[in-house]
Amino acid sequence: MADDLCSFAKDIFVIKVPKKSPLVLRMIVLVFAMVCGVYICSICLKQISTHSKAGYLNVQVIQKPCPEPQIEPWEIPYVHYPKPKTYSRAECACNPVRYFAILSMQRSGSGWFETLLNNHTNISSNGEIFSVKVRRSNTSTIVETLDKIYRLDWLSSASKNECTAAVGLKWMLNQGLMQHHADIVEYFNTRGVSVIFLFRRNLLRRMISVLANSYDRDVKLLNGTHKSHVHSPHEAEILANYKPIINATLLIPNLKQVEETTAKALEYFKSTRHIILYYEDVVKNHTEKRERVDPLKMGIFTCLQKLIDVQHFLKVPLRELKSRQVKIHKGSLSSQIKNWDDVQKTLKGTHYENFLHSDYRK
Repeated sequence: MADDLCSFAKDIFVIKVPKKSPLVLRMIVLVFAMVCGVYICSICLKQISTHSKAGYLNVQVIQKPCPEPQIEPWEIPYVHYPKPKTYSRAECACNPVRYFAILSMQRSGSGWFETLLNNHTNISSNGEIFSVKVRRSNTSTIVETLDKIYRLDWLSSASKNECTAAVGLKWMLNQGLMQHHADIVEYFNTRGVSVIFLFRRNLLRRMISVLANSYDRDVKLLNGTHKSHVHSPHEAEILANYKPIINATLLIPNLKQVEETTAKALEYFKSTRHIILYYEDVVKNHTEKRERVDPLKMGIFTCLQKLIDVQHFLKVPLRELKSRQVKIHKGSLSSQIKNWDDVQKTLKGTHYENFLHSDYRK
């Protein structure tokens, strides 16, 4: 009887617990565990994402703003804290930067003047950027280029370190400046860009320089290389040997045209913060006007008065500025113009006659 009971119980056990049931149960448990795992991971990822976003927001909120500079209220629009896209200004992020533009005409001393500015540790003037036509093709490309310059993302040989205090460019009047003057004036006034006008008083000497430079561009007197500026007296002497012939008939109309263009530029940009310089005043060696800087504030330096004025205008520390460039055309005009008698006769008795006499006569 006992054997029958055992056999019956065994049959019941076999029926209720098939051999394959443990595998099924394991599969069910495994699937359930996977579903739970996926759910838990998704919850965790959402929480991590939420914390990350909150973390970024917290960084922006707790970031200390730059301290207010000790300046006059009118200066505030001209003080900037650019944020380059290509690098970080790091510890210089709170060093204020001034924006400027040198507005000039070809062969007016702007190249030499710019080398003086770039000799300053804290000034970066990036050259004649709009000589490339595509950059000045329309207002949009002009604004895009200016934004890149003043954002400190324009890389050139003049680019200084992250602690630049003044950044700008050299811009010729015939490089889209006059054509788009209204939009450019608006940009300058909106973005706080200061203007440095640089012109020549003696337009006849400028004309000689223009003609000589044009001739050398074709002939290439210096060993087959054209140079607009030189760094040795020997090179300057070679270029100065060329004496241009000036068209006496067109001389006065050409001088008038340059005067009118200059006057228009001054009128167009009169609403900007600006300073007007003349090449003759900058190059002239005012020995009696050299200024000694307060040694307690800036150190002991001597510098030409006009260059001191420019540094004050850009609000940078005063430095003695030097250039390696050598002046090409020197001395009396009679030795530089091939048809001197014709030119002298044409200008005599006009208000341009003073151009004949002195390099720096006003």
